[in-house]
Amino acid sequence: MTQYHLLQTENAKPIKMWTEGVPVDQGAKDQLSKTAQLPFIFKHIAVMPDVHVGKGSTIGSVIPTMGAIIPAAVGVDIGCGMIAVQTSLMATDLPDNLLPLRTEIEKAVPHGISPKNHKQDNGSWHNPPTLIDQHWQQLLPGFQKLIDKYPHLENTNNYRHLGTLGTGNHFIEICLDEADRVWIMLHSGSRGVGNAIGRFFIEMARKDMEVHIKNLPDRDLAYLEEGTEHFQDYVDAVHWAQEFARLNREAMITNVILAMRKIITKPFTTHMSAINCHHNYVQKEHHFGEEIFVTRKGAVSARKGELGIIPGSMGAKSYIVRGLGNEESFCSCSHGAGRVMSRTEAKKKFTIADQIKATAHVECRKDANVIDEIPMAYKDIDAVMTAQNELVEIVHQLRQVVCVKG
Repeated sequence: MTQYHLLQTENAKPIKMWTEGVPVDQGAKDQLSKTAQLPFIFKHIAVMPDVHVGKGSTIGSVIPTMGAIIPAAVGVDIGCGMIAVQTSLMATDLPDNLLPLRTEIEKAVPHGISPKNHKQDNGSWHNPPTLIDQHWQQLLPGFQKLIDKYPHLENTNNYRHLGTLGTGNHFIEICLDEADRVWIMLHSGSRGVGNAIGRFFIEMARKDMEVHIKNLPDRDLAYLEEGTEHFQDYVDAVHWAQEFARLNREAMITNVILAMRKIITKPFTTHMSAINCHHNYVQKEHHFGEEIFVTRKGAVSARKGELGIIPGSMGAKSYIVRGLGNEESFCSCSHGAGRVMSRTEAKKKFTIADQIKATAHVECRKDANVIDEIPMAYKDIDAVMTAQNELVEIVHQLRQVVCVKG
């Protein structure tokens, strides 16, 4: 017996929702129904338990398409995702006072954003280290090809944003698993340059569809058709941004390890125990006998045996998972807990005292600027995991002890 709920609307492809036991607001259902009306949707849309309304398209959705891609469904945080590394350290190897460790990590990785009137942005490198240069050299040929055609993209935060965290729900965490082993986990994407690429091609799709856009269920669903110039340019650009995001996470985790070694005197080793996985991206895949494009907007690939990461909220547990290869979900799972309220709503509803109480067990910022990330603004991660137990199996359960926010 399958777990998904079926949402069917007139003149639209079916929507299969793995949402048993978790709240789904009507706005998300309405947004999904609009996307399902597009003529190039392949078979059905798959919806993950962390589903909630997003800009352009629903977060927590897997959108399979033939012959077209919706840039706003991929979004502007192209390649956003997770990386996790298990270390040889145990909880007892960590210092009793974790503030110096958090402070050292904050020094090692640029994070946040400075007000526009500041001369330098604290979220960018002022003098990028050699590691960033080495990673940038891998990205440079593809970037040169991109700016040769679209020169304005050169004037973006690209090189100086490589190896930086960003803001919002991006984070770096030191975690402990069920055996008290120490893990490093972080969440970020393609930063300023990915945002610029996303916004540019969303606008290109709207311009290309000027004649037809009034016939779309939503102007944010403007799409690029395969075979057109902008379609191939977008595919190339989005793949480059996804590679930037992957290398961005690798560079940060390397610098976090170096920061930890300054504070923790005991020698330790690391190895990759979970893949470096995107959860906002598009790629070509084979499903139901066809080559199609799969857009995962807040969803992770969960092919059979494939490792992935499902973080909870700030102060809640997270999971390392193994995919079960559920074809009905296009081999996907959720990318996190999923919000139950907007950032604005969370800031109105909760106080700094609420934030301090909710994160009492975590060494982290506890100020007004992170109230929108309070655990109560998110769905219950345990309910989310139960709803998708036919999509993934749990390999490790992690709990945070240090959290760095942008």
